[in-house]
Amino acid sequence: MILNYMKKTINYIQNESLKIYNRKYSKKYIRENILPIINFINISGKNKFLVGGSQGIGKSSLIKIISNTLNKIYKKKVLSLSLDDYYLSKKQRLTLSKNINKLLITRGVPGTHNVKKLIDDIKKFDKSKIPIKTPLFDKLIDDVLKEKKIVKTKADILILEGWCCGCNEINIEYLYKNINALEKKYDHNYIWRNYYNYKLENEYKELFSLFDLSIFMKAPSFRYVFDWRYKQEIKNNSKRKNFKKMNIDEIKFFVQHFEKITKWMIKDLNKRANLVININKDQKIFSLKIN
Repeated sequence: MILNYMKKTINYIQNESLKIYNRKYSKKYIRENILPIINFINISGKNKFLVGGSQGIGKSSLIKIISNTLNKIYKKKVLSLSLDDYYLSKKQRLTLSKNINKLLITRGVPGTHNVKKLIDDIKKFDKSKIPIKTPLFDKLIDDVLKEKKIVKTKADILILEGWCCGCNEINIEYLYKNINALEKKYDHNYIWRNYYNYKLENEYKELFSLFDLSIFMKAPSFRYVFDWRYKQEIKNNSKRKNFKKMNIDEIKFFVQHFEKITKWMIKDLNKRANLVININKDQKIFSLKIN
């Protein structure tokens, strides 16, 4: 009976991987890499999980497979939230860029999310208050949509995924070290860095503290983030042809906004996250580590 249940689970995940990735995971890959993550969540006795990892690493796709499997096979209703959907509007970021630093026009770093709304939604989950109306952010227009995602049923598990989820404040020595041209040219007085680090130390720390366990998808190094982000850009724009996609130089400039925090997370969360998922340059899992 156990073998039949395992076979059913593996077959389901294979079909899900085909739908999501357009390629079918091998049974060996699922047994060694996907099932342990699902079991980590399912048997933990906890119900709120934080998933962090660099841009383009594959967080959303992996969480979709895990959530669908927990729901279909394990009969656990999962509410998946994306930090990306809580970005501030273009108008709000424009105000920040005028009042604090021009780099804050670009979505991404701590301080460009509506953390208060996200905390409120998590507390509604805790109290089983429904419906929960969560925002939707469209990256192709770089703005918040008028429509909302409405969660009408209670959930057993909450998963929040986002590129900086779980990140602690950065130590001052590394924070003030210029590591790319963007920091040197546009943040020579450290205002932008001080701003997002202050946010990490305060409201983001409060947000992340609401979660029981953390999962970190660890990239082999930051140098692969550009390639992953470029692939993501091509994929996003193939869906809607009428929107201008970023060229290579624009993507290189864009990812510099995330470089310092990503590198900090690779070093810091490798030791602090409850579960570390090591990802290779081809965006595949090659090992897992429990801290």
